[in-house]
Amino acid sequence: MNTLKEGDTVPNFTSVDQDGNSVQLSDYKGKKLIVFFYPKANTPGCTAEACNLRDHYKELQDEGYELLGVSADSQRKQSNFKKKYDFPFPLLADEDKEVINAFGVWGRKKFMGREYDGIHRKTFVVNGEGVVTRVIDKVKTKDHAAQLLDA
Repeated sequence: MNTLKEGDTVPNFTSVDQDGNSVQLSDYKGKKLIVFFYPKANTPGCTAEACNLRDHYKELQDEGYELLGVSADSQRKQSNFKKKYDFPFPLLADEDKEVINAFGVWGRKKFMGREYDGIHRKTFVVNGEGVVTRVIDKVKTKDHAAQLLDA
């Protein structure tokens, strides 16, 4: 797993959001962007994380941030997840893992003694030039907005 680090430039990517709209990194040129990766829509940790960001969305926007959630779930699953919890930010359905691989968050994981490949829960803060300014490796799902705002 070759994860992007502070100072790295994010490679341009193209993916689709929950509604099938094309989304590219270049869409966010000149804006501060938070890209958060989560393993699977509608699971307890992922729901807690996304809902925490939703609940503090205004504060994050007041600090100049745009948000983008990413998982390898299908467009339908992302759409259902967004509607169910009324998320005000897009969720990418990155089934081909273009964005996941661009950021380097796919790799070996361990859970309850079992090893498997999957998405590592990480968040990246990207400046308006597409450069990573911060990486959060240990995401606190229930308090993630505070991790971002307290920087």
